Amino acid sequence: MSTLISIQSLSKSFGAQALFEELSFAIHSTDRIGLLGPNGAGKSTLLKILKGLEQADEGIVAKKQNIKIAYACQSPQFPAISIEEAVLSDIPLSDRAEAEVRARMYLSKAQFEDFSVNSSTLSGGWKKRLDLVKAMVNEPDLLLLDEPTNHLDLEGILWLEKFLIRERIPFLTVSHDRYFLNNICDKFIEINRCFPDGIFESVGNLDQFFERKELFLKGQLEQERSLRTSLRDELEWMKRSPKARTTKSKSRVEKVENMLEELSQIKERNKKPKVKIEFSASERETRKMISGHNLTKSLGQKELFKGIDLTLSPGYRLGIVGKNGTGKTTLLKILAQQIPLDKGTLKYADDLKLVYFDQHREQIPGNITLKEALCESGDTVNYRGQHIHVNGWATRFLFTKERLMLPVHCLSGGEKARILIARLMLKPADVLFLDEPTNDLDIPTLEVLEESLKEFPGAVVLISHDRALMDNICTQILSLGSNNDPHFYMDYTQWEKAQAEARPAEKIEPTIKPEKKQEINRPKKLSYNEQRELAGIEKAIEHAESIVAKITEESQKNDDPKKAFEIYNKLGKAQEELERLFIRWQELENKSIGLE
Repeated sequence: MSTLISIQSLSKSFGAQALFEELSFAIHSTDRIGLLGPNGAGKSTLLKILKGLEQADEGIVAKKQNIKIAYACQSPQFPAISIEEAVLSDIPLSDRAEAEVRARMYLSKAQFEDFSVNSSTLSGGWKKRLDLVKAMVNEPDLLLLDEPTNHLDLEGILWLEKFLIRERIPFLTVSHDRYFLNNICDKFIEINRCFPDGIFESVGNLDQFFERKELFLKGQLEQERSLRTSLRDELEWMKRSPKARTTKSKSRVEKVENMLEELSQIKERNKKPKVKIEFSASERETRKMISGHNLTKSLGQKELFKGIDLTLSPGYRLGIVGKNGTGKTTLLKILAQQIPLDKGTLKYADDLKLVYFDQHREQIPGNITLKEALCESGDTVNYRGQHIHVNGWATRFLFTKERLMLPVHCLSGGEKARILIARLMLKPADVLFLDEPTNDLDIPTLEVLEESLKEFPGAVVLISHDRALMDNICTQILSLGSNNDPHFYMDYTQWEKAQAEARPAEKIEPTIKPEKKQEINRPKKLSYNEQRELAGIEKAIEHAESIVAKITEESQKNDDPKKAFEIYNKLGKAQEELERLFIRWQELENKSIGLE
Protein backbone atom coordinates (compact mmCIF):
# COMPACT_ATOMS: atom_id res chain seq x y z
CA MET A 1 0.00 0.00 0.00
CA SER A 2 1.71 3.17 -1.20
CA THR A 3 0.84 6.78 -0.38
CA LEU A 4 -0.60 8.64 -3.37
CA ILE A 5 -1.17 12.04 -1.74
CA SER A 6 -0.16 13.43 1.66
CA ILE A 7 -2.03 16.53 2.86
CA GLN A 8 -0.45 18.55 5.67
CA SER A 9 -1.91 21.57 7.50
CA LEU A 10 -4.10 22.58 4.55
CA SER A 11 -6.21 25.74 4.91
CA LYS A 12 -8.56 27.55 2.54
CA SER A 13 -10.80 30.61 2.87
CA PHE A 14 -13.15 32.56 0.64
CA GLY A 15 -12.92 36.17 1.72
CA ALA A 16 -13.54 36.30 5.45
CA GLN A 17 -15.10 32.83 5.51
CA ALA A 18 -12.75 29.97 6.42
CA LEU A 19 -13.76 26.73 4.69
CA PHE A 20 -11.26 24.52 6.52
CA GLU A 21 -8.11 25.02 8.57
CA GLU A 22 -4.97 22.89 9.00
CA LEU A 23 -6.38 19.66 7.57
CA SER A 24 -3.98 16.71 7.51
CA PHE A 25 -4.62 13.25 6.05
CA ALA A 26 -3.31 10.84 3.41
CA ILE A 27 -4.75 8.94 0.45
CA HIS A 28 -3.31 5.48 -0.25
CA SER A 29 -3.32 3.21 -3.29
CA THR A 30 -6.02 0.92 -1.84
CA ASP A 31 -8.33 3.65 -0.51
CA ARG A 32 -11.96 4.05 -1.56
CA ILE A 33 -12.88 7.12 0.44
CA GLY A 34 -16.19 8.89 1.01
CA LEU A 35 -15.62 12.59 1.82
CA LEU A 36 -18.34 13.97 4.10
CA GLY A 37 -19.12 17.28 5.75
CA PRO A 38 -21.84 19.94 6.03
CA ASN A 39 -22.64 22.24 3.11
CA GLY A 40 -20.01 24.97 2.98
CA ALA A 41 -17.29 22.85 4.62
CA GLY A 42 -15.19 23.00 1.44
CA LYS A 43 -15.49 19.43 0.14
CA SER A 44 -15.69 20.38 -3.55
CA THR A 45 -12.94 22.97 -3.08
CA LEU A 46 -10.70 20.33 -1.51
CA LEU A 47 -11.15 18.06 -4.55
CA LYS A 48 -10.20 20.95 -6.85
CA ILE A 49 -7.09 21.66 -4.77
CA LEU A 50 -6.02 18.00 -4.97
CA LYS A 51 -6.52 18.08 -8.74
CA GLY A 52 -4.60 21.35 -9.03
CA LEU A 53 -7.55 23.44 -10.25
CA GLU A 54 -7.38 25.71 -7.18
CA GLN A 55 -4.66 26.72 -4.73
CA ALA A 56 -4.75 26.34 -0.95
CA ASP A 57 -4.02 29.40 1.21
CA GLU A 58 -1.61 27.44 3.38
CA GLY A 59 -0.33 23.90 3.75
CA ILE A 60 1.30 21.20 1.66
CA VAL A 61 -0.13 18.75 -0.88
CA ALA A 62 2.64 16.20 -1.55
CA LYS A 63 1.87 13.91 -4.50
CA LYS A 64 3.52 10.69 -5.61
CA GLN A 65 5.89 11.32 -8.50
CA ASN A 66 4.22 11.17 -11.94
CA ILE A 67 0.81 10.47 -10.39
CA LYS A 68 -2.15 10.79 -12.77
CA ILE A 69 -5.24 12.23 -11.08
CA ALA A 70 -8.62 12.29 -12.84
CA TYR A 71 -11.48 14.55 -11.77
CA ALA A 72 -15.21 14.29 -12.54
CA CYS A 73 -17.10 17.46 -11.62
CA GLN A 74 -20.67 17.99 -10.36
CA SER A 75 -22.24 19.34 -13.55
CA PRO A 76 -20.11 18.52 -16.61
CA GLN A 77 -20.68 20.40 -19.87
CA PHE A 78 -19.43 19.40 -23.31
CA PRO A 79 -19.07 21.28 -26.62
CA ALA A 80 -20.92 20.30 -29.80
CA ILE A 81 -18.59 17.45 -30.74
CA SER A 82 -19.06 13.68 -30.82
CA ILE A 83 -18.86 11.79 -27.54
CA GLU A 84 -15.71 10.02 -28.75
CA GLU A 85 -14.04 13.35 -29.53
CA ALA A 86 -15.12 14.71 -26.13
CA VAL A 87 -13.51 11.77 -24.32
CA LEU A 88 -10.24 12.15 -26.26
CA SER A 89 -10.06 15.95 -26.20
CA ASP A 90 -7.38 16.12 -23.47
CA ILE A 91 -5.23 13.27 -24.83
CA PRO A 92 -2.01 14.31 -26.66
CA LEU A 93 -1.96 13.36 -30.35
CA SER A 94 1.08 11.13 -29.76
CA ASP A 95 -0.98 8.91 -27.42
CA ARG A 96 -4.22 8.89 -29.44
CA ALA A 97 -3.92 5.41 -31.04
CA GLU A 98 -4.01 3.45 -27.77
CA ALA A 99 -6.34 5.96 -26.14
CA GLU A 100 -8.94 5.52 -28.89
CA VAL A 101 -9.18 1.81 -28.12
CA ARG A 102 -9.53 2.51 -24.38
CA ALA A 103 -12.07 5.26 -25.03
CA ARG A 104 -14.32 3.04 -27.13
CA MET A 105 -14.03 0.21 -24.62
CA TYR A 106 -15.02 2.46 -21.71
CA LEU A 107 -17.82 4.06 -23.74
CA SER A 108 -19.19 0.56 -24.34
CA LYS A 109 -18.90 -0.27 -20.63
CA ALA A 110 -20.81 2.94 -19.90
CA GLN A 111 -23.55 1.69 -22.29
CA PHE A 112 -23.01 4.27 -25.05
CA GLU A 113 -23.97 2.60 -28.33
CA ASP A 114 -23.37 5.36 -30.89
CA PHE A 115 -20.00 7.09 -30.45
CA SER A 116 -20.88 9.82 -32.99
CA VAL A 117 -23.70 11.35 -30.90
CA ASN A 118 -23.32 15.08 -30.19
CA SER A 119 -22.08 15.29 -26.59
CA SER A 120 -23.71 18.69 -25.97
CA THR A 121 -27.19 17.20 -26.52
CA LEU A 122 -26.87 14.51 -23.84
CA SER A 123 -29.06 14.56 -20.74
CA GLY A 124 -27.50 15.37 -17.36
CA GLY A 125 -27.22 11.68 -16.46
CA TRP A 126 -25.47 10.71 -19.70
CA LYS A 127 -23.12 13.69 -19.39
CA LYS A 128 -22.18 12.30 -15.97
CA ARG A 129 -21.35 8.93 -17.54
CA LEU A 130 -19.36 10.60 -20.32
CA ASP A 131 -17.38 12.67 -17.81
CA LEU A 132 -16.46 9.49 -15.91
CA VAL A 133 -15.34 7.80 -19.14
CA LYS A 134 -13.22 10.87 -19.94
CA ALA A 135 -11.64 10.62 -16.50
CA MET A 136 -10.89 6.91 -16.92
CA VAL A 137 -9.43 6.96 -20.43
CA ASN A 138 -6.11 8.42 -19.27
CA GLU A 139 -5.61 5.45 -16.90
CA PRO A 140 -5.52 7.49 -13.68
CA ASP A 141 -3.87 6.43 -10.43
CA LEU A 142 -6.55 8.26 -8.42
CA LEU A 143 -10.13 9.29 -9.22
CA LEU A 144 -11.77 12.37 -7.67
CA LEU A 145 -15.59 12.34 -7.93
CA ASP A 146 -17.78 15.31 -6.98
CA GLU A 147 -21.41 14.25 -6.40
CA PRO A 148 -21.23 11.49 -9.05
CA THR A 149 -24.83 10.32 -8.50
CA ASN A 150 -26.41 13.74 -9.18
CA HIS A 151 -28.52 13.67 -12.38
CA LEU A 152 -28.19 9.88 -12.68
CA ASP A 153 -31.35 7.79 -12.58
CA LEU A 154 -31.43 4.77 -10.28
CA GLU A 155 -30.27 2.44 -13.04
CA GLY A 156 -27.37 4.80 -13.72
CA ILE A 157 -26.37 4.76 -10.04
CA LEU A 158 -26.39 0.95 -9.97
CA TRP A 159 -24.22 0.99 -13.11
CA LEU A 160 -21.81 3.46 -11.44
CA GLU A 161 -21.51 1.28 -8.34
CA LYS A 162 -20.62 -1.78 -10.44
CA PHE A 163 -18.23 0.28 -12.56
CA LEU A 164 -16.27 1.58 -9.55
CA ILE A 165 -16.14 -1.87 -7.92
CA ARG A 166 -14.94 -3.50 -11.15
CA GLU A 167 -12.32 -0.96 -12.25
CA ARG A 168 -10.03 -1.31 -9.21
CA ILE A 169 -9.01 2.34 -8.98
CA PRO A 170 -8.62 4.21 -5.67
CA PHE A 171 -10.98 7.16 -5.37
CA LEU A 172 -12.12 10.02 -3.19
CA THR A 173 -15.79 10.88 -3.67
CA VAL A 174 -18.08 13.60 -2.35
CA SER A 175 -21.63 12.28 -2.19
CA HIS A 176 -24.81 12.59 -0.13
CA ASP A 177 -26.21 9.25 -1.40
CA ARG A 178 -26.13 7.07 1.71
CA TYR A 179 -26.75 3.73 -0.03
CA PHE A 180 -24.11 4.54 -2.67
CA LEU A 181 -21.52 5.43 -0.03
CA ASN A 182 -22.28 2.31 2.00
CA ASN A 183 -21.95 0.08 -1.06
CA ILE A 184 -18.67 1.36 -2.53
CA CYS A 185 -16.55 3.01 0.18
CA ASP A 186 -14.39 1.34 2.81
CA LYS A 187 -13.13 4.51 4.49
CA PHE A 188 -14.71 7.86 5.40
CA ILE A 189 -13.31 11.30 6.13
CA GLU A 190 -15.51 14.11 7.46
CA ILE A 191 -14.50 17.77 7.39
CA ASN A 192 -16.27 19.47 10.28
CA ARG A 193 -15.47 22.11 12.89
CA CYS A 194 -16.94 19.87 15.58
CA PHE A 195 -13.70 17.82 15.58
CA PRO A 196 -10.51 19.03 17.34
CA ASP A 197 -8.41 18.84 14.15
CA GLY A 198 -11.31 19.77 11.86
CA ILE A 199 -11.38 16.22 10.50
CA PHE A 200 -12.53 12.73 11.51
CA GLU A 201 -11.47 9.47 9.81
CA SER A 202 -12.93 5.98 10.09
CA VAL A 203 -12.20 2.72 8.26
CA GLY A 204 -15.29 0.62 7.50
CA ASN A 205 -18.73 1.25 6.03
CA LEU A 206 -20.96 4.30 6.49
CA ASP A 207 -22.98 2.80 9.33
CA GLN A 208 -19.77 2.09 11.25
CA PHE A 209 -18.57 5.64 10.57
CA PHE A 210 -21.73 7.16 12.08
CA GLU A 211 -21.49 4.87 15.13
CA ARG A 212 -17.87 5.89 15.78
CA LYS A 213 -18.61 9.55 15.16
CA GLU A 214 -21.48 9.46 17.66
CA LEU A 215 -19.25 7.80 20.27
CA PHE A 216 -16.56 10.44 19.72
CA LEU A 217 -19.02 13.34 20.04
CA LYS A 218 -20.55 11.80 23.17
CA GLY A 219 -17.05 11.57 24.63
CA GLN A 220 -16.44 15.22 23.74
CA LEU A 221 -19.66 16.24 25.52
CA GLU A 222 -18.56 14.26 28.57
CA GLN A 223 -15.19 16.04 28.40
CA GLU A 224 -17.01 19.39 28.43
CA ARG A 225 -19.04 18.38 31.50
CA SER A 226 -15.90 17.18 33.28
CA LEU A 227 -14.06 20.42 32.53
CA ARG A 228 -17.01 22.48 33.77
CA THR A 229 -16.97 20.59 37.07
CA SER A 230 -13.20 20.95 37.51
CA LEU A 231 -13.32 24.66 36.73
CA ARG A 232 -16.26 25.27 39.02
CA ASP A 233 -14.42 23.62 41.92
CA GLU A 234 -11.24 25.55 41.16
CA LEU A 235 -12.99 28.92 40.90
CA GLU A 236 -15.01 28.28 44.07
CA TRP A 237 -11.80 27.52 45.98
CA MET A 238 -10.23 30.74 44.68
CA LYS A 239 -13.26 32.75 45.83
CA ARG A 240 -13.10 31.21 49.30
CA SER A 241 -9.39 32.00 49.66
CA PRO A 242 -8.89 35.69 48.78
CA LYS A 243 -5.55 35.94 50.57
CA ALA A 244 -4.24 32.89 48.77
CA ARG A 245 -4.97 34.47 45.38
CA THR A 246 -1.98 36.77 45.69
CA THR A 247 0.37 33.95 46.60
CA LYS A 248 -0.87 31.33 44.20
CA SER A 249 1.81 29.91 41.98
CA LYS A 250 1.93 31.17 38.45
CA SER A 251 1.49 27.63 37.14
CA ARG A 252 -1.80 27.23 39.06
CA VAL A 253 -3.19 30.41 37.50
CA GLU A 254 -2.00 29.37 34.05
CA LYS A 255 -3.67 25.99 34.51
CA VAL A 256 -7.03 27.66 35.16
CA GLU A 257 -6.58 29.93 32.14
CA ASN A 258 -5.77 26.93 29.95
CA MET A 259 -8.82 25.09 31.25
CA LEU A 260 -11.02 28.09 30.42
CA GLU A 261 -9.58 28.23 26.90
CA GLU A 262 -10.03 24.48 26.41
CA LEU A 263 -13.62 24.65 27.67
CA SER A 264 -14.38 27.51 25.28
CA GLN A 265 -13.02 25.50 22.34
CA ILE A 266 -14.92 22.34 23.29
CA LYS A 267 -18.18 24.28 23.77
CA GLU A 268 -17.76 25.76 20.29
CA ARG A 269 -17.12 22.32 18.78
CA ASN A 270 -20.09 20.79 20.60
CA LYS A 271 -22.52 23.28 19.06
CA LYS A 272 -24.58 21.31 16.56
CA PRO A 273 -26.62 23.71 14.40
CA LYS A 274 -29.31 21.88 12.46
CA VAL A 275 -31.60 22.99 9.67
CA LYS A 276 -35.20 23.29 10.88
CA ILE A 277 -37.55 22.01 8.18
CA GLU A 278 -41.30 21.87 8.81
CA PHE A 279 -43.68 22.24 5.89
CA SER A 280 -46.94 24.11 6.47
CA ALA A 281 -50.07 22.02 5.98
CA SER A 282 -53.46 23.56 5.22
CA GLU A 283 -55.14 21.37 7.87
CA ARG A 284 -57.89 20.31 5.44
CA GLU A 285 -59.56 16.94 6.08
CA THR A 286 -60.48 15.97 2.50
CA ARG A 287 -59.77 12.27 2.01
CA LYS A 288 -59.47 12.39 -1.78
CA MET A 289 -57.24 15.30 -2.84
CA ILE A 290 -56.36 14.28 -6.41
CA SER A 291 -57.73 11.40 -8.46
CA GLY A 292 -56.44 10.50 -11.92
CA HIS A 293 -57.68 7.99 -14.47
CA ASN A 294 -55.93 6.69 -17.61
CA LEU A 295 -53.22 9.39 -17.47
CA THR A 296 -51.34 9.38 -20.80
CA LYS A 297 -48.62 11.64 -22.20
CA SER A 298 -46.37 11.68 -25.28
CA LEU A 299 -43.38 13.76 -26.27
CA GLY A 300 -43.55 14.20 -30.03
CA GLN A 301 -43.86 10.68 -31.46
CA LYS A 302 -42.60 9.07 -28.24
CA GLU A 303 -45.22 7.87 -25.77
CA LEU A 304 -43.86 8.44 -22.26
CA PHE A 305 -46.56 6.66 -20.22
CA LYS A 306 -50.16 5.56 -20.52
CA GLY A 307 -53.04 4.22 -18.46
CA ILE A 308 -51.99 5.51 -15.03
CA ASP A 309 -54.70 5.45 -12.35
CA LEU A 310 -53.96 6.99 -8.96
CA THR A 311 -55.48 8.73 -5.94
CA LEU A 312 -53.63 11.10 -3.60
CA SER A 313 -54.92 11.39 -0.05
CA PRO A 314 -53.51 12.74 3.27
CA GLY A 315 -50.50 10.73 4.48
CA TYR A 316 -49.95 9.13 1.06
CA ARG A 317 -46.34 9.44 -0.12
CA LEU A 318 -45.77 8.32 -3.70
CA GLY A 319 -42.27 7.79 -5.10
CA ILE A 320 -41.85 7.85 -8.89
CA VAL A 321 -38.95 5.82 -10.33
CA GLY A 322 -37.74 4.95 -13.81
CA LYS A 323 -34.93 5.54 -16.27
CA ASN A 324 -34.11 9.04 -17.47
CA GLY A 325 -36.51 9.89 -20.29
CA THR A 326 -39.46 7.80 -19.09
CA GLY A 327 -41.47 10.89 -18.06
CA LYS A 328 -41.02 11.14 -14.28
CA THR A 329 -40.73 14.94 -14.18
CA THR A 330 -43.43 15.25 -16.86
CA LEU A 331 -45.89 13.28 -14.71
CA LEU A 332 -45.00 15.36 -11.65
CA LYS A 333 -45.68 18.58 -13.58
CA ILE A 334 -48.99 17.21 -14.90
CA LEU A 335 -50.15 16.39 -11.36
CA ALA A 336 -49.00 19.87 -10.23
CA GLN A 337 -51.08 21.45 -13.04
CA GLN A 338 -48.02 22.88 -14.79
CA ILE A 339 -48.46 21.06 -18.13
CA PRO A 340 -51.53 19.40 -19.73
CA LEU A 341 -52.38 15.74 -20.23
CA ASP A 342 -52.75 14.18 -23.69
CA LYS A 343 -55.42 11.75 -22.53
CA GLY A 344 -57.16 10.85 -19.29
CA THR A 345 -58.85 12.78 -16.48
CA LEU A 346 -57.64 14.52 -13.32
CA LYS A 347 -59.96 15.71 -10.55
CA TYR A 348 -58.83 18.05 -7.76
CA ALA A 349 -60.51 18.87 -4.44
CA ASP A 350 -61.77 22.46 -4.17
CA ASP A 351 -59.16 25.11 -3.28
CA LEU A 352 -56.39 22.52 -3.21
CA LYS A 353 -53.01 24.04 -2.36
CA LEU A 354 -50.13 22.59 -4.42
CA VAL A 355 -46.43 23.30 -3.79
CA TYR A 356 -43.74 22.34 -6.32
CA PHE A 357 -39.96 21.89 -5.76
CA ASP A 358 -37.94 22.35 -8.95
CA GLN A 359 -34.82 20.18 -9.34
CA HIS A 360 -33.04 22.80 -11.51
CA ARG A 361 -33.50 25.58 -8.89
CA GLU A 362 -35.05 27.73 -11.64
CA GLN A 363 -37.43 29.27 -9.11
CA ILE A 364 -34.52 31.25 -7.59
CA PRO A 365 -33.11 34.10 -9.75
CA GLY A 366 -29.31 34.16 -9.56
CA ASN A 367 -29.02 37.96 -9.56
CA ILE A 368 -30.89 38.61 -6.29
CA THR A 369 -29.36 38.54 -2.81
CA LEU A 370 -29.75 35.77 -0.25
CA LYS A 371 -31.91 38.13 1.82
CA GLU A 372 -34.24 38.78 -1.14
CA ALA A 373 -34.43 35.05 -1.87
CA LEU A 374 -35.45 34.28 1.72
CA CYS A 375 -37.69 37.32 2.22
CA GLU A 376 -39.20 38.79 -0.95
CA SER A 377 -40.24 42.10 0.62
CA GLY A 378 -39.44 43.93 3.85
CA ASP A 379 -37.49 42.39 6.71
CA THR A 380 -39.93 39.74 7.97
CA VAL A 381 -41.58 36.57 6.73
CA ASN A 382 -44.99 35.24 7.73
CA TYR A 383 -44.59 31.62 8.83
CA ARG A 384 -47.75 29.96 10.16
CA GLY A 385 -49.16 33.33 11.21
CA GLN A 386 -45.99 34.45 12.99
CA HIS A 387 -43.81 37.31 11.76
CA ILE A 388 -40.14 36.25 11.87
CA HIS A 389 -37.26 38.63 11.13
CA VAL A 390 -35.17 37.63 8.13
CA ASN A 391 -32.07 37.24 10.34
CA GLY A 392 -33.83 34.62 12.46
CA TRP A 393 -35.35 32.96 9.39
CA ALA A 394 -31.89 32.73 7.79
CA THR A 395 -30.41 31.22 10.97
CA ARG A 396 -33.04 28.47 10.83
CA PHE A 397 -31.43 27.37 7.54
CA LEU A 398 -27.83 27.79 8.76
CA PHE A 399 -27.21 31.14 7.04
CA THR A 400 -25.44 33.84 9.09
CA LYS A 401 -26.65 37.43 8.90
CA GLU A 402 -23.24 38.42 7.48
CA ARG A 403 -24.03 36.47 4.29
CA LEU A 404 -27.48 37.93 3.62
CA MET A 405 -26.24 40.41 1.01
CA LEU A 406 -24.42 37.76 -1.06
CA PRO A 407 -25.89 37.21 -4.55
CA VAL A 408 -27.55 33.81 -4.97
CA HIS A 409 -25.26 32.83 -7.85
CA CYS A 410 -22.32 32.82 -5.39
CA LEU A 411 -23.94 30.14 -3.20
CA SER A 412 -23.36 26.39 -3.35
CA GLY A 413 -25.91 23.93 -4.71
CA GLY A 414 -26.78 22.79 -1.18
CA GLU A 415 -27.34 26.37 -0.04
CA LYS A 416 -29.65 27.04 -3.01
CA ALA A 417 -31.60 23.89 -2.12
CA ARG A 418 -32.02 25.18 1.45
CA ILE A 419 -33.31 28.52 0.08
CA LEU A 420 -35.91 26.72 -2.01
CA ILE A 421 -37.01 24.62 0.98
CA ALA A 422 -37.29 27.83 3.06
CA ARG A 423 -39.51 29.44 0.39
CA LEU A 424 -41.71 26.36 0.15
CA MET A 425 -42.18 26.26 3.93
CA LEU A 426 -43.90 29.66 3.76
CA LYS A 427 -46.64 28.25 1.51
CA PRO A 428 -49.45 26.22 3.15
CA ALA A 429 -49.72 22.98 1.18
CA ASP A 430 -52.07 20.05 0.74
CA VAL A 431 -49.75 18.27 -1.70
CA LEU A 432 -45.96 18.58 -2.01
CA PHE A 433 -44.43 17.80 -5.42
CA LEU A 434 -40.68 17.29 -4.98
CA ASP A 435 -38.37 16.79 -7.98
CA GLU A 436 -34.91 15.65 -6.77
CA PRO A 437 -35.03 17.67 -3.52
CA THR A 438 -31.90 15.94 -2.16
CA ASN A 439 -29.45 17.15 -4.84
CA ASP A 440 -26.48 18.87 -3.13
CA LEU A 441 -27.87 18.59 0.41
CA ASP A 442 -25.53 17.28 3.10
CA ILE A 443 -26.49 14.13 5.02
CA PRO A 444 -27.62 15.84 8.29
CA THR A 445 -29.97 18.11 6.29
CA LEU A 446 -31.22 15.09 4.35
CA GLU A 447 -32.15 13.36 7.59
CA VAL A 448 -34.06 16.44 8.80
CA LEU A 449 -35.90 16.65 5.45
CA GLU A 450 -36.75 12.96 5.73
CA GLU A 451 -38.31 13.39 9.18
CA SER A 452 -40.25 16.46 8.06
CA LEU A 453 -41.76 14.61 5.09
CA LYS A 454 -42.75 11.70 7.36
CA GLU A 455 -44.58 14.13 9.66
CA PHE A 456 -46.24 16.17 6.90
CA PRO A 457 -50.00 15.43 7.13
CA GLY A 458 -50.77 16.07 3.45
CA ALA A 459 -49.76 14.05 0.39
CA VAL A 460 -46.25 13.89 -1.09
CA VAL A 461 -45.21 12.98 -4.65
CA LEU A 462 -41.45 12.49 -4.86
CA ILE A 463 -38.80 11.89 -7.52
CA SER A 464 -35.39 11.11 -6.07
CA HIS A 465 -32.31 9.06 -6.84
CA ASP A 466 -31.68 8.87 -3.08
CA ARG A 467 -32.63 5.27 -2.34
CA ALA A 468 -32.46 5.76 1.43
CA LEU A 469 -35.00 8.61 1.27
CA MET A 470 -37.34 6.63 -1.01
CA ASP A 471 -37.05 3.55 1.18
CA ASN A 472 -37.70 5.45 4.40
CA ILE A 473 -40.65 7.68 3.48
CA CYS A 474 -42.60 6.35 0.47
CA THR A 475 -45.82 4.44 1.11
CA GLN A 476 -46.02 3.34 -2.55
CA ILE A 477 -43.73 3.33 -5.60
CA LEU A 478 -44.82 4.01 -9.20
CA SER A 479 -42.39 2.62 -11.77
CA LEU A 480 -42.38 4.11 -15.27
CA GLY A 481 -40.81 1.59 -17.64
CA SER A 482 -39.39 1.73 -21.15
CA ASN A 483 -42.44 -0.19 -22.44
CA ASN A 484 -44.73 2.67 -21.25
CA ASP A 485 -46.47 0.24 -18.89
CA PRO A 486 -46.64 1.66 -15.32
CA HIS A 487 -46.45 -0.62 -12.28
CA PHE A 488 -47.16 0.11 -8.61
CA TYR A 489 -45.13 -1.46 -5.77
CA MET A 490 -45.71 -1.49 -2.02
CA ASP A 491 -42.34 0.13 -1.31
CA TYR A 492 -38.92 0.81 -2.77
CA THR A 493 -37.49 -2.51 -1.57
CA GLN A 494 -40.15 -4.47 -3.48
CA TRP A 495 -39.43 -2.44 -6.64
CA GLU A 496 -35.66 -2.96 -6.28
CA LYS A 497 -36.18 -6.71 -5.86
CA ALA A 498 -38.31 -6.81 -9.03
CA GLN A 499 -35.59 -4.93 -10.94
CA ALA A 500 -32.89 -7.32 -9.72
CA GLU A 501 -34.93 -10.34 -10.82
CA ALA A 502 -35.46 -8.80 -14.26
CA ARG A 503 -31.73 -8.15 -14.81
CA PRO A 504 -29.39 -10.93 -15.93
CA ALA A 505 -27.13 -12.12 -13.13
CA GLU A 506 -23.71 -10.52 -13.20
CA LYS A 507 -20.80 -11.55 -11.01
CA ILE A 508 -18.58 -8.69 -9.92
CA GLU A 509 -15.37 -9.29 -8.02
CA PRO A 510 -14.77 -6.61 -5.39
CA THR A 511 -11.64 -4.54 -5.75
CA ILE A 512 -10.45 -5.02 -2.20
CA LYS A 513 -11.14 -8.36 -0.62
CA PRO A 514 -11.57 -8.46 3.16
CA GLU A 515 -8.40 -9.42 4.98
CA LYS A 516 -8.37 -12.94 6.31
CA LYS A 517 -7.60 -13.58 9.95
CA GLN A 518 -3.95 -14.39 10.44
CA GLU A 519 -3.39 -18.11 10.67
CA ILE A 520 -0.40 -20.21 11.69
CA ASN A 521 2.41 -19.37 9.26
CA ARG A 522 2.92 -22.61 7.35
CA PRO A 523 3.00 -23.31 3.62
CA LYS A 524 -0.35 -24.27 2.11
CA LYS A 525 -0.31 -27.09 -0.38
CA LEU A 526 -2.23 -26.88 -3.61
CA SER A 527 -5.07 -29.32 -3.95
CA TYR A 528 -5.04 -31.75 -6.88
CA ASN A 529 -7.53 -29.59 -8.79
CA GLU A 530 -5.50 -26.44 -8.08
CA GLN A 531 -2.32 -28.13 -9.34
CA ARG A 532 -4.09 -28.98 -12.59
CA GLU A 533 -5.46 -25.42 -12.82
CA LEU A 534 -1.97 -23.93 -12.33
CA ALA A 535 -0.49 -26.26 -14.94
CA GLY A 536 -2.96 -25.06 -17.56
CA ILE A 537 -3.40 -21.42 -16.61
CA GLU A 538 -0.43 -20.10 -18.62
CA LYS A 539 -1.93 -21.50 -21.81
CA ALA A 540 -5.27 -19.96 -20.82
CA ILE A 541 -3.53 -16.58 -20.38
CA GLU A 542 -1.85 -16.90 -23.79
CA HIS A 543 -5.21 -17.73 -25.35
CA ALA A 544 -6.88 -14.76 -23.62
CA GLU A 545 -4.09 -12.45 -24.81
CA SER A 546 -4.57 -13.64 -28.38
CA ILE A 547 -8.32 -12.94 -28.14
CA VAL A 548 -7.64 -9.39 -26.87
CA ALA A 549 -5.14 -8.83 -29.70
CA LYS A 550 -7.59 -10.19 -32.29
CA ILE A 551 -10.48 -7.99 -31.13
CA THR A 552 -8.15 -4.96 -30.92
CA GLU A 553 -7.09 -5.57 -34.53
CA GLU A 554 -10.75 -5.96 -35.53
CA SER A 555 -11.59 -2.65 -33.84
CA GLN A 556 -8.86 -0.83 -35.74
CA LYS A 557 -10.12 -2.15 -39.09
CA ASN A 558 -13.79 -1.45 -38.39
CA ASP A 559 -15.34 1.50 -40.23
CA ASP A 560 -18.97 0.77 -39.35
CA PRO A 561 -20.18 2.90 -36.38
CA LYS A 562 -23.08 0.49 -35.83
CA LYS A 563 -20.66 -2.37 -35.10
CA ALA A 564 -18.40 -0.30 -32.83
CA PHE A 565 -20.45 -0.83 -29.66
CA GLU A 566 -20.53 -4.61 -30.12
CA ILE A 567 -16.77 -4.82 -30.87
CA TYR A 568 -15.66 -2.67 -27.92
CA ASN A 569 -18.09 -4.38 -25.59
CA LYS A 570 -16.41 -7.68 -26.53
CA LEU A 571 -12.99 -6.11 -26.04
CA GLY A 572 -13.87 -4.91 -22.54
CA LYS A 573 -15.08 -8.37 -21.51
CA ALA A 574 -11.99 -10.02 -23.04
CA GLN A 575 -9.68 -7.72 -21.08
CA GLU A 576 -11.60 -8.39 -17.87
CA GLU A 577 -11.17 -12.15 -18.44
CA LEU A 578 -7.44 -11.70 -19.07
CA GLU A 579 -7.12 -9.69 -15.85
CA ARG A 580 -9.04 -12.36 -13.93
CA LEU A 581 -6.67 -15.07 -15.19
CA PHE A 582 -3.59 -13.06 -14.18
CA ILE A 583 -5.00 -12.53 -10.67
CA ARG A 584 -5.85 -16.23 -10.34
CA TRP A 585 -2.39 -17.25 -11.61
CA GLN A 586 -0.76 -15.00 -8.97
CA GLU A 587 -2.98 -16.49 -6.24
CA LEU A 588 -2.01 -20.06 -7.16
CA GLU A 589 1.70 -19.21 -7.49
CA ASN A 590 1.73 -17.53 -4.07
CA LYS A 591 -0.07 -20.45 -2.48
CA SER A 592 2.29 -22.99 -4.04
CA ILE A 593 5.33 -21.31 -2.41
CA GLY A 594 3.62 -20.69 0.91
CA LEU A 595 2.90 -16.95 0.60
CA GLU A 596 -0.82 -17.42 1.24
